[in-house]
Amino acid sequence: IRYRSDGSINEEGIFKDDKFIYAEKRNNQNSNLPNCPTSDYLHNCYGTYIWDNGDKYVGEHTNNEMHGHGTYIFGTNSEWAGDKYVGNWENNVRTGQGTYTYNNGDKYLGEFKNNEMHGQGYYVWDNGDNYVGSWENNNRSGQGTYSYTNGDMYVGGYKNSKRHGQGTFTFANGEKWHGAW
Repeated sequence: IRYRSDGSINEEGIFKDDKFIYAEKRNNQNSNLPNCPTSDYLHNCYGTYIWDNGDKYVGEHTNNEMHGHGTYIFGTNSEWAGDKYVGNWENNVRTGQGTYTYNNGDKYLGEFKNNEMHGQGYYVWDNGDNYVGSWENNNRSGQGTYSYTNGDMYVGGYKNSKRHGQGTFTFANGEKWHGAW
């Protein structure tokens, strides 16, 4: 949502590179997709859908499913209240590039497959720790770098979100430990 200086809503919808792309309340020049109809069936259009629990999706629809680029915000009565996903969808499933922001301040930017972090991605925890590397089924898996806010760093292999295989742990004081985990 982009607001005017008086606090009223100027634009609500999908933005890319800080440019407004489209939404249900948009100027027809911003997208080649039509507005979604007011009926319950949404096909080859963009628009907003709100569930009874307060969840809200703004984005592209195909065959009555979230498909294309969109934003999903979990409502106050949802199990994931306050979480938000912005990115690609295929048949109601987070797939491709996206950003998932958790209500506790954690954030993941990267690839998704079947609604899970899968592929290359960057995760930052609310305490400032961060990991960049490979993910598989929501777990750190493969090669990656975990940086701690205290200055420590681990570079190496992961399996099921635990250090696994060859790696180097560098302490903030410069000491290093290299070996198998």
